[in-house]
Amino acid sequence: MRHRIAVAAAVVVTAAGVLAGCGGGDEPAAAPSKTVLVPGRPGEPNKTRLAGPRKAAPPTTAEVRFVQMMIPHHAQALEMSGLAPDRASSGQVRSLAARIGAAQKVEIAAMRSWLDQNPKAVLKAQGGHGARHAAMPGMVTEQQLERLRAARGAEFDRLYLTLMIAHHRGAVTMAKDVLDRGTDVTVQALARDVQSTQLAEIGRMQGLLEG
Repeated sequence: MRHRIAVAAAVVVTAAGVLAGCGGGDEPAAAPSKTVLVPGRPGEPNKTRLAGPRKAAPPTTAEVRFVQMMIPHHAQALEMSGLAPDRASSGQVRSLAARIGAAQKVEIAAMRSWLDQNPKAVLKAQGGHGARHAAMPGMVTEQQLERLRAARGAEFDRLYLTLMIAHHRGAVTMAKDVLDRGTDVTVQALARDVQSTQLAEIGRMQGLLEG
């Protein structure tokens, strides 16, 4: 899954590049100018005019809340995956857990940076209710985590895969909810990456369970 880590790293680079172009950090970047065709009146030739530059639309509340929720969602995946080296019996499970952990650490850093660089959007989004971890799709309960911590060998492998499949499905649901509901390039790219890579990982984990 080196591709997933590379894509996640690209999200960080994309975030840095987009945010660097915002000037003060809290103003959206200006969209590039472009020439558009303006139809003329009957009997008159068409004309062209320059459209832009104009300021890009600010991030939506849905995008801010997606990022705010995805950080603790990813953090729980890191906690679960961090148990694998000492508990898993399958080398494939340990390898999968290591890749999930490495990729999601990168994405958490990118999301935290994005929030820091969009204070106005974050402040506007605070008017609603804060995200509750238990209300997020796919979040594992404390009781389930305790079972995972206590498990060893093949029992750990089975439980980790079962819980992580549900956890990934929750992340995919969150990504689908925010896709095309905003304008921010970084958040939309992150949501698409979460959707595509975690669906692929779900397929692999299901194969390990059935194997």
